[in-house]
Amino acid sequence: MTTTTAQRPAADQFMRRLLRVEGDPVPGAVFDAQNKLRSSIIISGIRCIITYLLVPIVTPLIGFMGVVAAPVSIALSVLAIVLGYNSLRRFWLADHRLRWRYTAFIAVVWVLLIVGIAIDVSHLVG
Repeated sequence: MTTTTAQRPAADQFMRRLLRVEGDPVPGAVFDAQNKLRSSIIISGIRCIITYLLVPIVTPLIGFMGVVAAPVSIALSVLAIVLGYNSLRRFWLADHRLRWRYTAFIAVVWVLLIVGIAIDVSHLVG
């Protein structure tokens, strides 16, 4: 069953335009979305392990780690944001029934990642 643009609520139409999602649902996109979500969560987990576990333990042992940690954390955060966008787009391409819940979830994750990036940038600048 296809859903035309005229049959979609205005909020759905807005999000589809924002995410550059056009046309009918793409078969198999939900599996791709789940894989992208998994990758995004793994990258975020690696970033958290490096930032909050390894850096505090290793920094006293190796003085330069403090300088390296922030750029690595920023790069991993940006990668997680991009992967999150890709997975969000896939949820919308698939017209997944939980696309709005996932949109809310990824928005919270993005806010946390952006706060983390801001903190890392302030450490680099200050």
